Order: sequence, then structure tokens, then C-alpha cells
Amino acid sequence: MRCVQSRDQSSINTQIQIGNRPIGPGRPVYVVAELSANHNQDYDQAVRIIRAAKDAGADAVKLQTYTADTITMASDREEFRVSGGTIWDGRNLHDLYGEAYTPWEWQPKLKTVAEDLGMDLFSSAFDATAVDFLEDMGVPAHKVASFELVDIPLIQRMGRTGKPLLMSTGMATVEEIEEALRSARDAGATQIALLKCTSAYPAPAEEMNLLTIPEMARRFGVPVGLSDHTMGIAAPVAAVALGACIVEKHLTLSRSTPGPDSAFSLEPHEFKAMVDAVRTAEKALGQVHFGLSGKEEASRAFRRSLFVVEDVKQGEAFTAANVRSIRPGHGLHTRHFAEVLGKRAAREIKRGTPLSWDFVVRS
Repeated sequence: MRCVQSRDQSSINTQIQIGNRPIGPGRPVYVVAELSANHNQDYDQAVRIIRAAKDAGADAVKLQTYTADTITMASDREEFRVSGGTIWDGRNLHDLYGEAYTPWEWQPKLKTVAEDLGMDLFSSAFDATAVDFLEDMGVPAHKVASFELVDIPLIQRMGRTGKPLLMSTGMATVEEIEEALRSARDAGATQIALLKCTSAYPAPAEEMNLLTIPEMARRFGVPVGLSDHTMGIAAPVAAVALGACIVEKHLTLSRSTPGPDSAFSLEPHEFKAMVDAVRTAEKALGQVHFGLSGKEEASRAFRRSLFVVEDVKQGEAFTAANVRSIRPGHGLHTRHFAEVLGKRAAREIKRGTPLSWDFVVRS
């Protein structure tokens, strides 16, 4: 159960640690359930989602720490209205974030709930006051959302905490990722992971470009994961096969419950199916191996080999009519077929006898 290490990364230390969990090549995939706005301003529902995350096999829960005023400003100007074909088209940003935010007074209590269940809890901070708040909470890591990857002062503030940073890269160019990494490291961050992300809600499969994951690991020398907004579970499983060490996915109790993020979130049974599939994919990846596996040993006897398929008298020549390559594998290797043809039988041989050199006149 491990994420894949790129061949080009074999000499680079690409591991981080969140809480008690080492994360990186050779380690189990770290699965994060994103709570986002799916609590619908109901604290008890937030708790139920965290418990559902545990039951579904998540390793961590992630929150978002902002208010409408810390992430944007109240304005009726056109620039502050969502457009472009999203599920939030026509909404005013300040109104949307006012509906979607997670009350800050909940967050320490939700952290306790998650930790009591054996999960980590951390958050995406959207301004310096949120970073300070989360530091007071004692979160084990910080998350940089895709839209904030270009907020260099915010990244520097997170970097100065010395905590592990997970940085989503939706919309980001190589140069923007390099600048964010440099800014975090210059500020003191030593443990950084990048998450491949497509910042569309929901994200279409054809725009995921998951082949970027091993390239990110090769190019940037850090653990790479996936922050996924597709519908379904195929993309996370494919990402793990390509080397993703982290999978982050939104979780809701029910998509039928209206909410800003519920339309592209997984329900608990789907999230569990995703985790189960990820764990199966980890096992299936294994390691580079040729030859027999343990469970294949019993099958080895049923490979092809040379058998006498008609009664043969002593002195009779072996031909394609009385010797064949068939299953099972108890006779001579098939590579000797041409060598045997034309030679004579050293003794009488009954039909169905595995051919051996003892039956062949070698001179």
C-alpha cells in the first residue's frame, strides 16, 4: 500500500509528515476529506460529515478558514459577480462566501472531534488572520488553495510557521508553481507537497491531465497528490497509479441537500468506494517484479511442455503427430521440440506420458 516513486526521484527525499503520518513515495496514500461548505451552517451536520469521513476511511479532514470580509469585499460591481459557466454564475462573491464559510468558533471543536476519531484536521487559510487563528488551534499543517497560490505574502506567512504545506496548483503555470515553492522555502518551509488540481466545479475528466503528476514529482522534487473535483472516483484511482501520494476530495452527506459545493462532492458510500479502490490500487502497484509471485506458484505446473500424445514403440521416431506442446508443464521445455523430432524412442512410451530425455536416444 504505497504511492509510486518516479524513477527520476530515487535520490531525492520527497517525504513530509503530518501528525504521525509520513507522506510520500513508498508510504500509504494520505486521503483527505474536504468539508468545505457542505455543513450548510449547521454545526451538527459538520460533525456528522467528519464522522462519515472516518467511517469512509479518510486519514484527515480539511476545513476552509475565511469570512466573506477576509476573502473578498462587499461590492455590487460587476467584477465581484461570478460568471463564466460555473455552478455559481450570477452570485455576488461576498454573498456566496458569506453562505459558504465555516464559522471560526466551530473549528477548534471540529478539530477535537476529528482527533478523537483518529484523524488529522487542518485547513486552508485565506489571509494572515486565518493563519494566526489556525496556529492558535495547533493544526498540524496548512493548505494553500489553488486560487491563493499567487498570494505570495500569504504563502510566506504560512511558510514562517514551519508547518508542512500542501499547495494546490489549479490554473498555475510552471513559473507560478516555482515562485510559490521558492517563497515558501525562503520563508522557512521545509516540508511541502503539491496537489495537481483542475479548478473547475465539477471538473471534466478530459481536463484533468493526470499525466502531469509524475512530471510534477520529477520537476519539483516534492510529494505530489491530487485535489479532485471530478464526479466519481476514477480520477483519484488513476492518480494513485501515476504516483499521487495524497488524494483530497469533497465529502457531503447527500448531494440532494442544496449547498455551494454539494453538486461536486461525494456521498459517504461513494467516498468509501474511492478509498477502497485507492487501497486496492496501492496493493496492485506493488514493485517492479519479474517471475513468479507467491500465488502464481501453483499455476506454474500448468504451463506448456512436451508430451507424448500417441503410443510410441521402442525405436520409433518422434514426430509432430506423436509429440506435442500441451498443458500441463511436466514434460521437456518446448524449446526442445525441434531437437526431439526425428530422434528415436529409447523405450516404449504410453500416450499421455510427459516427455523426458530418458525416453530419447541421444546418439
